[in-house]
Amino acid sequence: MHIEVFGDQKRASQRIVDLLTRQLRAYPYSVLGLATGATVIPIYREIIGRIRREQLSLAQVRTFNLDEYMGLQDHDPHSFHAFMQHHLFYPAHLTPNQTFFPFPEFSQDPSGYDRLIEQHGGIDWQLLGIGHNGHIGFNEPGTSFDSETHVVKLTENTRKANRHWFDGDWHHVPEQALTMGLKTIMRSRTIVLAAFGASKSAVLAKAVYGPVCPELPASILQHHPRVYIICDQEAGRLLRPSSSFNSPGFPSQFDV
Repeated sequence: MHIEVFGDQKRASQRIVDLLTRQLRAYPYSVLGLATGATVIPIYREIIGRIRREQLSLAQVRTFNLDEYMGLQDHDPHSFHAFMQHHLFYPAHLTPNQTFFPFPEFSQDPSGYDRLIEQHGGIDWQLLGIGHNGHIGFNEPGTSFDSETHVVKLTENTRKANRHWFDGDWHHVPEQALTMGLKTIMRSRTIVLAAFGASKSAVLAKAVYGPVCPELPASILQHHPRVYIICDQEAGRLLRPSSSFNSPGFPSQFDV
């Protein structure tokens, strides 16, 4: 794991888009794995800014989203389709034939999503966030490390964590989702995990230094050969070497 800790969320987001820009300059036809949620909004904002300044192009990419709630139509404002359309796809001028989601097309055959990814050559660059319980995608604690795309029953804690996307009422958050599995994610050639804010510091430290176990799904990333963890100083405050955080400057970079 290569870890980079920045002074603030904006600079960390810029670094993540630096990594994406490097990927696309080397391979414009890259297959990208994308995530949703508050963590990725500043990252997508930075992508859009660079596209408008003609510093980056997504014209030739294909994208596969990690997950989607079951039972929501594409046009539902609470769906991840709508989130992606608003924050990235529409302003970046991505067309529907460039973007893929596990639901609704693969609700009856989740493994078909894995096959489609492989038909496109596999994911070159996967963006992840991390949940407060260590989930990545919607792979909740206890998910098998051998899991591929599958239907998951969301925990009450995860539904409550997402209630702000549903007018503050967690009962409106769907009970099920379709998500890439941990094995699917681990097939990605490069993984970039973003974490911002003090509330992510404890789980991030456990994912990096704790035992690799299904009870903390993100811990599987310790076994991936090419993982970047990009975080702000609040999320990274428990990451060693601690002496890095006593110096006045950021970023702090180290490998584990």
